[in-house]
Amino acid sequence: MKTKLIVANWKLNPDSPREARELFTSVKRVATKLRKVETVICAPVIFLPLLKPQQKLFLGAQDTFWAREGAWTGQISPGMVRKSSVQYVILGHSEKRATGDSDAIINQKLKLALAEGLRVILCVGEKERDTHGEYLNIIREQLNAALLKIPKKFSAQIVIAYEPIWAIGEQARSSDTPHDFLQQAIFIRKVLSHWCGHAPALTIPVLYGGSVDGKNAAGFLQEGQADGLLVGRSSLRSDIFNQILKTANALA
Repeated sequence: MKTKLIVANWKLNPDSPREARELFTSVKRVATKLRKVETVICAPVIFLPLLKPQQKLFLGAQDTFWAREGAWTGQISPGMVRKSSVQYVILGHSEKRATGDSDAIINQKLKLALAEGLRVILCVGEKERDTHGEYLNIIREQLNAALLKIPKKFSAQIVIAYEPIWAIGEQARSSDTPHDFLQQAIFIRKVLSHWCGHAPALTIPVLYGGSVDGKNAAGFLQEGQADGLLVGRSSLRSDIFNQILKTANALA
């Protein structure tokens, strides 16, 4: 039995502490009863202290900064979130990259988050899919840059989430397929093996994160052999998200 990792990225939602508690409670009723699934709720940082992690149900931050302390107005350090019962953090998400996070910044954030003991969900993925495979160079470069000078001993704290940006959102021009994801996951592990070695690379979870919903989750988990899912919009609907959790548990 291999446990599936299902990550909810609430992004800039919901609107109030009450709604955050209600959504978390609805998910908790299902998540804590599943033996083969670990669930992570990545809520806005202001809501994290209101939510209590449970068995099989963890908390995650959507981002952290690259400095422990100092004159950095508006920033949150990984140490701060770690001391708030948070165990995971998303870094390198496509939406953060789009607003200025370079590969070098992601590398700095990753180093400190790992040193503080957080498990990092590192996002990689291409904006466009070409027919000649050039997009694979983008994924390779993102992985190599993020992991630059990071000791391979940290491989046990790293999760990779593959985001095909062209397939994400309501305006997506096309959809990714489980078969294509499986090929990307194999490629990602090959790149990781150059960093940490073949055996550790096989143990690093590779999640699919391209507009996951109740209709396509099973395909990516079963045919795509994903170790889990990074769920965005659908994680705000407890009925849909709980169904995804149940599907993952049944397929683990």
